[in-house]
Amino acid sequence: MKLLSIASTIICTFQLASADWQYRSRSDLAPPRLNITISAEGTSPGYLFVAPFSGFPDVGNSHGPRQAAPYIFTDKGELVWSGFSYFSIWATNFQAGRVNGENVLFSFEGSHNPGYGHGHGHITFLDENYETVKELRAGNHKIIDKHEFHIIDEKTGLVQIYQPVPYDLSPYGASKKQQWVVNAIFQELDIETGKVLFEWSSLDHVSPYESVLPINEGQAGAGFNSSDAWDYFHINSVDKDKEGNYLLSARDAAALYKIDGKTGEVIWKLGGLPGITTSDFKSEKNLTFSFQHHARYLRTSEDGSKQIISFFDNSAHGTENKNGKQVSYNSASSGKIVEVDTKNKKATLLFNGVAPYGLLAKSQGSTQVLPNGHVLVNWGSEGAITEFDSEENPIFHAFVDSGSLGEHAENYRAFKFNWTGTPHESIAVASYVTDGGSNIYVSWNGDTRTEEWEVFSVDSNGDKNKVSTAKRSGFETKIHLPGEIYETVVVQAFDKNRKFLGESAQVKIQDEILPYREAEVETFVDDLQPVLSWKQTYFDWRKLSF
Repeated sequence: MKLLSIASTIICTFQLASADWQYRSRSDLAPPRLNITISAEGTSPGYLFVAPFSGFPDVGNSHGPRQAAPYIFTDKGELVWSGFSYFSIWATNFQAGRVNGENVLFSFEGSHNPGYGHGHGHITFLDENYETVKELRAGNHKIIDKHEFHIIDEKTGLVQIYQPVPYDLSPYGASKKQQWVVNAIFQELDIETGKVLFEWSSLDHVSPYESVLPINEGQAGAGFNSSDAWDYFHINSVDKDKEGNYLLSARDAAALYKIDGKTGEVIWKLGGLPGITTSDFKSEKNLTFSFQHHARYLRTSEDGSKQIISFFDNSAHGTENKNGKQVSYNSASSGKIVEVDTKNKKATLLFNGVAPYGLLAKSQGSTQVLPNGHVLVNWGSEGAITEFDSEENPIFHAFVDSGSLGEHAENYRAFKFNWTGTPHESIAVASYVTDGGSNIYVSWNGDTRTEEWEVFSVDSNGDKNKVSTAKRSGFETKIHLPGEIYETVVVQAFDKNRKFLGESAQVKIQDEILPYREAEVETFVDDLQPVLSWKQTYFDWRKLSF
């Protein structure tokens, strides 16, 4: 029994040593810690919306973040909301939006195949209370991919689909055994009913000859079966302008396409790789891009001859697994704004936010033009975010996690939005006895309104007596109560106008147990080497039968 007790103590100690105890009031949460390398000065108002995930296959403990999920942060690095467990499976493309006059959060959730860069699932909507209000799926017996969901005029949504189909690929260098291709499809759906309003497929309108991704044996997508179909086009974003025409980003054609919203015909093509595929526009020498993501209409001239668009220029290609092979055409990725002049067949670079530290994102990425003219760029597989001012100066930069976890974290898209959260979940409180009194820790996951906390002691009759008032400070506020130790406390929340928002459950004050911090682990392990050697012997010994 003594041997078992000692072994259990060692096991528990090491679990605590590797745990993430950022918040006393929410020991269940282990959100990423933003590694801010350019402090936010003069940034655009709003919260950061991210959904970091592991850049490694789910094997062992070699990857971060600890809890892959959608998150809302301030650009000071303070957590606002952890979406861990709110979405049941792998989630990405997390954003705020409006549907039929209501503010919503939405995210893709489903499976994730990092080797092929595909996902299969649906779109889930939450309301301002962080309650699930709707799930949206593709129509016509198809499955939504992770890359796109974009709301149009609060009523419809654009989604994209990777549909494997058998196809004669021998004209494109394939063998007789390589006869599967991905038909890249997008749909416009009525969000309320799920009805398909428009559907477009690449094989109906764009030849596989336009691909810059050769069909080779040994690569993901070699065409040998439906799960290994050649992804010749790879739609990763869709937008719609006021005239009803669509803008596609096709990564594996290294080009943007404008699509007629009635006929589905290609109106123009911008991009392609020089000497490999063609473009409909003459571009300035400094406008070269490839393997891009997240193309968006920004503005159209009155006569319709000029359109300004934004997109993320990867200038690199590789699998989402950080071990994947990479091909690059520029030394760093960038966020771009381009004017397309259809009358003169000319494309002009207006803005080019080049990645700090020479980051080169071989997959994923986004570029969001903010209301004040700043540009928020997400560096995809490099797991980082930058806000640029209108003069292309980086005024904020952060990696989406820190330390060894940051090295392995990726983030598909990042956004900045204003958001008001009114969580239905209760206020979380933890309280501990300390020298000279007690400490109260309080948080309310997702709440954006609380400005002040009030702490009350509760006597045996249930009567409350206010003992402290404190300004909210970040996700979790620490409130010290000197002197008398109260057996039970309750905390109330108030907004900036002193309006009552909510009350916690009654919480008993406890003796504090401090786990070993990660910085202490190495010394702790060295001190226990003789015991650890015994521990290994013990575990061999306990396999014996009695």
